[in-house]
Amino acid sequence: MPYRFFQRLIHCSLLLCLLVLAPLSAADEPPSLLVLGDSLSAAYGIDESEGWVQLMAEKLEAEGYPHRVINASVSGETSEGGLNRLPKLLKRHQPEWVLLELGGNDGLRGYPLSQLEENLTRAIERIRASGARVILLGMQIPPNYGSRYAGQFADLFPTLAEDLDLPFVTFMLEGIATNDQYMQGDGIHPNAKAQPLILDNVWPGLQAELKAAE
Repeated sequence: MPYRFFQRLIHCSLLLCLLVLAPLSAADEPPSLLVLGDSLSAAYGIDESEGWVQLMAEKLEAEGYPHRVINASVSGETSEGGLNRLPKLLKRHQPEWVLLELGGNDGLRGYPLSQLEENLTRAIERIRASGARVILLGMQIPPNYGSRYAGQFADLFPTLAEDLDLPFVTFMLEGIATNDQYMQGDGIHPNAKAQPLILDNVWPGLQAELKAAE
């Protein structure tokens, strides 16, 4: 056979390989779930393997969900800090879902609630603009920060979820924050025993959304 025939045969084979392998590579990439939070999600004071985010990753795998979990939580993070980090995180990880757990440090520092609301709203808009879905995790602060401020702080999250039509977890520390056996010595951060309970609070809402999206 002439040399030109073999050359064309090789070119066609290479082209066929590229056409077949490229879609397979994209299809093999699992969807990702990004957790953007503060110390409550960053496993502050305990081993990272014991944190509720890692427990969630293990539960997703056990339940047959293909999602890869990325924990982008940072201890001490505020809503402004999370908002500033968000564009790079979205570009890098291209998540399908984002669990938004921010605001606690804003409250503990007495930041204006209007600023917190604006930061969370902008974060949600950026997430949605990227094509990802958002689940908002509600937060509360102790009443000793002032009952009026603490009450308005707690009300901000469900109101925002309703206004923006967001899936919402009422309070991830429900049944935990007021129980000393589940809290570290500082009275703010949950201990290792609390982490499965946090997951119990978050999981029903997350699972419902994952099932609805199937």
